[in-house]
Amino acid sequence: MNQQNVVSLWGSFKTPIVNADDYIASLRGRKMDVFFMGERVEEPVDHPVIFPSINAMAETYRLASARPELASADSNIAGARVNRFLHVPGSSADLVQKHEMQRELGRRTGTCFQRCVGLDAVSACHSVTYDIDAECGTDYHQRFLAFLKRAQQANIVIGGAMTDVKGDRSKGPHQQADPDLFLHVTRRDDKGIYVSGAKMHQTGAINSHWLIFMPTIRMSEGDRDWSVVGAVRVDAPGLTYVVGRQTNDTRIVDGGELDAGNAQFAGQEALIVFEDVFVPHEHVFMDGEWKFASLLVERFTTYHRSSYVCKTGLGDVLIGAAAEAASHNGVEDASHIKDKLVEMTHLNETIYSSCMAGAYRSKPMASGACINDEMLSNVAKHNVTRFPFEIARLAQDIAGGLVVTMPSERDLQNNEVGSLVRKFLQGRPGVDTVDRMRILRLIENMTIGRNAVGYLTESLHGAGSPQAQRIQIARGMQIEDKKSRARLLAGVKTKTEPN
Repeated sequence: MNQQNVVSLWGSFKTPIVNADDYIASLRGRKMDVFFMGERVEEPVDHPVIFPSINAMAETYRLASARPELASADSNIAGARVNRFLHVPGSSADLVQKHEMQRELGRRTGTCFQRCVGLDAVSACHSVTYDIDAECGTDYHQRFLAFLKRAQQANIVIGGAMTDVKGDRSKGPHQQADPDLFLHVTRRDDKGIYVSGAKMHQTGAINSHWLIFMPTIRMSEGDRDWSVVGAVRVDAPGLTYVVGRQTNDTRIVDGGELDAGNAQFAGQEALIVFEDVFVPHEHVFMDGEWKFASLLVERFTTYHRSSYVCKTGLGDVLIGAAAEAASHNGVEDASHIKDKLVEMTHLNETIYSSCMAGAYRSKPMASGACINDEMLSNVAKHNVTRFPFEIARLAQDIAGGLVVTMPSERDLQNNEVGSLVRKFLQGRPGVDTVDRMRILRLIENMTIGRNAVGYLTESLHGAGSPQAQRIQIARGMQIEDKKSRARLLAGVKTKTEPN
C-alpha cells in the first residue's frame, strides 16, 4: 500500500500533515456530533469559541516547523523523522527534549496545547502491550506498532481518553447500577469489539484525529469487560462530544479581542459519549487482561505527571505579565515587587527541576521505551498542584485590583466614556493605556479567566488529584529503609518497638 493510500485511511486529507495550515484543514468536513451550550456545532473550525483551542494545537505543528531539533525525533518505528508528540521516548535524552518542547509550547500559547495526553498514552501503551504479549501470548504489541507507524506517517494528532465518569466511587466498574459509567465492551464479533460508556475532561478531544481509550483505575477479575484499550477515529459512528464551558469563554464573541485576555489560544475539554462504537481487532490493544489495567494507569500517570512541566511555560508568561504590570505602574524597582517576582520564579523553576530530574533519572523497559522516574514524577506533579496557585496569587497581588474591575473594550471604544477610560486607567507616563489594559486582561485570563482552566484547575486535577500523587509517593518512599539507616547512625543495635 503506498503512502497516499495509507494516509487516506487516517483523515479526510490526501497527503500527510506537514504544517499548521494542513492540520487545521484536516479538521474540516468531518461528520461529528459536537455540541456546545445546547446547540449542535456543524463545523468546529469555524466556531469562535472553539477555534482558539484548535489554534493552540496548531502551534505544536508550527514549533515542529520552526524548531525541528526540539519538536521532532528519529523514529525506529516509521524509520523517519516524526513529530515528537508521536514519538515513543527511548532514552533520557528523548524525555529531556520532550520536556523542553512542552515548556516552550507553554510559553508560546499561555494555555494547554492539548497533545501531551495523547503522547503519554502512546508511550504507556508501547510498553504495556509488550508486557501483555510476553505473559499472555497475545499480539497487541504488533497491532499497536502498526497503528503508531501509520499515525507517524500521516502526522496526525492522537488524543488520550482515560477518565471515566465513575458513578458511585465506592464501587468497581462491574458493580455500578449502570454499566456505562465505565467504558466497557458490549459485544464482540469476528471483526472486532463494540464499546459503550463515556470519558470526561477529555483535553483537545474534537481537535484530534484519533483517540486511544484506556482504563482509569485498577481492575478486578469481575471487570474484564471494562479492561479494554483501543483506538478509534474521532468521527467514528456512535461518538458524541459535549464541549465543556470555561470561565469567560464567550468573551471572544463580545466584540474585539482585548477582553478575552488571550484571544489567540485556549484549551478545550469535552465529555465523550460512546454508544456501541465499533473497534476492529487491529485497533484493540487490550481486551480483558484486567491484571494489566493498573500497570497501564501507573505508567501513563508517570509519564503524564512529568508532562506538567508545560505549566512552567505558562508560569514564564504569567511572571512576565506580572513584571510588565509592575513596570506599567512604575513600581518595578520596589523591593517587595522584586521579592515577589523572585518567589514566583523560584516556585516555577522548582516544578521544572523536579520534572527534568525525573527525565534524567529515567529507566528503560523491556519494550525499548524509556520511562521517567516514578517517585520524581509524582513529586513534580504534587508541586504542580500547589505552586501555580501561589504564582497566580502573587501575580494578582502585583497587578492590583484593576484586574477584576477594569471596564470593557466596548467602554474604551465608546464615544462618550472612552476618553475617560483612557485618561483614568493610565499608568506611568509613556505607557499606552490600552497596552496596560491588555496585560491586565492577560493576568485575569490566566488566573481567573478562560486559561485558568489550563493553568490552575488542570494543575490541580489533571493526571490525578493531589491524593493520587501522595498515594504513589507513600508507596515508593521506602520508609523502612530510612528507619534502618537512622537506627544505624544513632547506634541502635536492634529494632525497637513502641510499648
